[in-house]
Amino acid sequence: MYIPKYYKITDFEEIKEFIQQNSFGTIVTTKKGKPIATHLPLGFSEKDGDYYVTGHMAYGNPQWRTFEVNENVLVMFQGPHAYISSSWYEHENVPTWNYQAVHAYGSASILDEEELRQELSEMLLKYEKHRENPVMWEKLSPSILERELKGIVGFKIKIHEVQAAYKMSQNRNEKDYINIVQKLQEEEDTNSQEMAKVMQKKL
Repeated sequence: MYIPKYYKITDFEEIKEFIQQNSFGTIVTTKKGKPIATHLPLGFSEKDGDYYVTGHMAYGNPQWRTFEVNENVLVMFQGPHAYISSSWYEHENVPTWNYQAVHAYGSASILDEEELRQELSEMLLKYEKHRENPVMWEKLSPSILERELKGIVGFKIKIHEVQAAYKMSQNRNEKDYINIVQKLQEEEDTNSQEMAKVMQKKL
């Protein structure tokens, strides 16, 4: 990913938090030279000093079969993004687009059944624990679990490299920056409003 110096993020703790908060990612591999992608909710964990992206996809999805022939798998995570009008600057310039993105590169392997059960249990815990009537793994009937397990394939991607870009008007002066945040807050688009919140934290 091309990242100008203004926008490069190297704080791994910040990157980890971003991935946890924006965990619906895109996995990219190639098949016979053609890129293929799948959009999935993903887990992120650390074990023995290594970091892993985990998840599962439908058995009928051919992408999982490419894992063993792709030395590098790309996983992309994206945060809010928004159009930035040049009318928001105090001087003449061109418009642009603000965004947050993280690319993780790694090697993928298939989970065994016990690892898959653990991955599914952890995902349910993440998305259900705060709900009024959480549906946890142990509450699901064995018949449903066995049927569902037959229809999916679990995987883990051992991360070797991470690249992060937060393009959030860091190259603008303070007056322009504050005005951009205010203008984004006034937009009806939810992505613009979310970008304003992220930028506000940097003030």
